[in-house]
Amino acid sequence: MDVNKSNTKLVVAGLLLGLFMAALDQTIVSTAMTTIIKKLGGFESFIWVYSAYMIAMVVSTPIFGKLSDMYGRKRFFLMGLILFLIGSILCGTAQNMDQLIVYRAIQGIGGGALMPIVFTIIFDLFPGEKRGKMMGLFGAVFGVSSVFGPVMGGAITDYLSWRWIFYINVPIGLLSIYFIATAYRESKNTRKQVIDWTGAVLLTGAILCLMFGLELGGSEGWAWDSAKTVSLFVGSGVLLALFLWAESVAKDPIIKLGLFRKRLFMSSMAISLLYGGVMIAGATYIPIFIQGVFHKTATETSSVLTPMMLGVVLSSQIGGRVASLFRYRDVMLVSVFTLLIGSCLLGFVMDTGTSRLVITLFMVIIGLGMGVSFSLLNISTLGSVPPQYKGSASSLITFFRTIGSALGVTVFGTLQKHHFQQGIQEVPNLSPELAGQIKGGQALLDPAIQERMGLAPDIVNGLLAKLADSITYIFQWSVLLPALAVVFVLLMGSARMEKAAPGPQKTPDDKPGKAEPSYNRG
Repeated sequence: MDVNKSNTKLVVAGLLLGLFMAALDQTIVSTAMTTIIKKLGGFESFIWVYSAYMIAMVVSTPIFGKLSDMYGRKRFFLMGLILFLIGSILCGTAQNMDQLIVYRAIQGIGGGALMPIVFTIIFDLFPGEKRGKMMGLFGAVFGVSSVFGPVMGGAITDYLSWRWIFYINVPIGLLSIYFIATAYRESKNTRKQVIDWTGAVLLTGAILCLMFGLELGGSEGWAWDSAKTVSLFVGSGVLLALFLWAESVAKDPIIKLGLFRKRLFMSSMAISLLYGGVMIAGATYIPIFIQGVFHKTATETSSVLTPMMLGVVLSSQIGGRVASLFRYRDVMLVSVFTLLIGSCLLGFVMDTGTSRLVITLFMVIIGLGMGVSFSLLNISTLGSVPPQYKGSASSLITFFRTIGSALGVTVFGTLQKHHFQQGIQEVPNLSPELAGQIKGGQALLDPAIQERMGLAPDIVNGLLAKLADSITYIFQWSVLLPALAVVFVLLMGSARMEKAAPGPQKTPDDKPGKAEPSYNRG
């Protein structure tokens, strides 16, 4: 990229708007979902409004990352913005739940281009001593979107229409397109390119089988041990094995497997996966705990994650700023032990007698531990790979974090339901028929459902206590994730950020027998 011809301030503004739009869309929909179901129907399939977006994003992220390495960042970032806007407009016009699900998938494809390419452009645009500060700023966008998303979703739905939670993306996206199209100047890559179509198809198939298995498994007609569910996981494994073989022989692979031999790169990916699991546990189950124990409505708990996300924003900024002063390992050790302490507090200290203020403190600790990863892991990853693989490497951070979240939702959800079902056997006067209908217990949070099931107040209180107990139970299991992450943090070695001039670096030939230069110590 020709830095001298790029208007850095406008480029940064365009990138921030694009990233904020994509991150916001993952949270703003949740508050409006009740209204959407009332208007469009489709209660039995509404979960796919979230799943379609996530699956499409996970599938497209590594492919767009690789394409941006091959043909340039600008065109694929703009393509992602356009796809996202088209999907947003279509979502706003949806007349039924099936249409909304398909249109959300289009949005997800666009989101898969935006998130990884943003961080790669920042790494290209700024010298080493400024990258940490900028990565912290952009990492904080995820926290900000999580704070404002539910609030904006509720306000827009109440005072305008649920359709405007999608239409609001249009002015934001158009402004981002204008800034990037006019202010970003990128040097052309004249190197002959070869697209690894085989790898792309096999990777897409493996991810689709895995994600559908995780989403459908355990639902009606899709028991975990059923032939349909097992076949999806087996198919994912087979396709993944074929993908790894194809990448080992491809001339220009979608994912260069040799990158995983770099200890810093491999460790960053593993930490991202594990942190994704911890984050989804907190984001999913803390609101349920608050709603059940303190008898709050869904609307009243829409901003319950604000303290945790403010911690994320603060620590993301701090992590980016101190990245140039200390080794990656040292900064991440502070992060992972903070996260470990927060997880222990949620799992072993929090109970139904814990005050809301104390729970808020626990959430802030979790956020402070989590936020550093949003900035520092991007820095450590991009600093550990050659220039021609930076887009692909950045996409893998998002990829592994999302896979970690998907696995976390599935595993923790199974643990919670099993523990809850065991616990409610101890509730007095609860018939076996009602116990079988309650399942995971989240339905108990709706007073209308309590009344329809004919549950007496003492039974409801007993069930809610067991629901709270099942949530602390999964937080006890979640402690294993930051504990395991400690191992990978230690494997990061003595690597640290190195100062480097912005602009294009000489791309080494990727030929057998020719060693690649070292991009980071350790």
